[in-house]
Amino acid sequence: MNYFIATILTKGKKEQIPIYAETKKLAHDYAKIKYNGIIIKVIEGKEPFDAQFKRFKTDLLKNIKKSKIKPDAQIAAIRQLAVMTNAGISIYDSLANIADATEDTNLKIVFSKLADDINSGHALSSSMENFRFELGNLSIAMVQLGEKTGNLDESLYSLANMLEEIRANIVKFKKAMAYPRNVMIAMGVAFTILISYVVPQFKTIFESLGADLPLPTQILLTLEFVFNNYGPYVLAILFLSFTIFKYMINNYKHLRLGWHKFLLRVYLIKNLILYSTLSRFTLVFSELIRAGIPIAEALDTAISMIDNLALKEKLLSVRSTVEKGGTLNQGLKETKLFENMIIQMISAGEDSGALDTMVSKVADYYKMRFDAIIDGLSEAIEPIMLFIIASMVILLALGIFLPMWDMGNAVQGRH
Repeated sequence: MNYFIATILTKGKKEQIPIYAETKKLAHDYAKIKYNGIIIKVIEGKEPFDAQFKRFKTDLLKNIKKSKIKPDAQIAAIRQLAVMTNAGISIYDSLANIADATEDTNLKIVFSKLADDINSGHALSSSMENFRFELGNLSIAMVQLGEKTGNLDESLYSLANMLEEIRANIVKFKKAMAYPRNVMIAMGVAFTILISYVVPQFKTIFESLGADLPLPTQILLTLEFVFNNYGPYVLAILFLSFTIFKYMINNYKHLRLGWHKFLLRVYLIKNLILYSTLSRFTLVFSELIRAGIPIAEALDTAISMIDNLALKEKLLSVRSTVEKGGTLNQGLKETKLFENMIIQMISAGEDSGALDTMVSKVADYYKMRFDAIIDGLSEAIEPIMLFIIASMVILLALGIFLPMWDMGNAVQGRH
């Protein structure tokens, strides 16, 4: 967010109002909506230090407290909104009724605010932009589709189906991770107990040797000292570091881009992110093309729902290629994200005039690939889990037994 100063003439007096916005135009629009008066000028300024500190504190607390709407509540609300819209009930009444009926606190707050904005004359998608974290990029992209095509109810039905599919994949992911997670928790508990109660028993014996201790033993004794003397401080530092890291990632785009690029190089995680993103991108894009939206505009909307900035940057180049008169398959090929088979399918769709059908088939393909990754997740993570367990066992075994073997050898040498 950038810092702007809006000069507004209200009741014959000039006022300077600080505004945070991405661009000067957005700052101007925000000032026009929120403040009653004549906007004389909007200029970008240097944010005062006290304002910087206040914003940092507010954003930090917001990052700790804020939470997304529960998936089940969101899916049910979207389906209700689709049914009520299809029945001819106004968006304002639909949102207000859903907000009154729901038991989810976050959903109640968001839908109540959306209803107020609709009543003030704002479009639903533009109002949802204020709740991108709570609602998600996909929801905003699908509502934009509905508004552009005039079939909001159909877009909402499609959105509910997509959210249910995402929810099902999350459930499958949690089930796949349940066994590795439980094993690692059990090992963590066992390791903690050994470090806290068993290693201290050997500590005095090791210290009495007066000899140089092997590296595994030194590591164990260091861990025992840190854990038993500074355990709460270490946990506090870890929590604070995580909170600050989350704040930095959320508020500084260049850091978020670097983090997203790093994730795309991490084993297993890179495929999860890549195929889930391409699956949703092609699905939304195919819906837009089928609705008759121009390719460049459809790309713009479909790309807007992508979370990973590194992938978003690459796909934005596709829109640039299309806008310059290039073909879609050429733009997709330049990103190096899509296989040759996919490029050929898109090319065939463009040549035959059945692009929407081909993109839909591509979406099915990426969905299949993503489902296969989720189904094989448990097997894929086993080598990592075994490596961690083996490392912990070897560290404990060598750390305790190596000095004892040295003691045994020393005793035999005396005799």
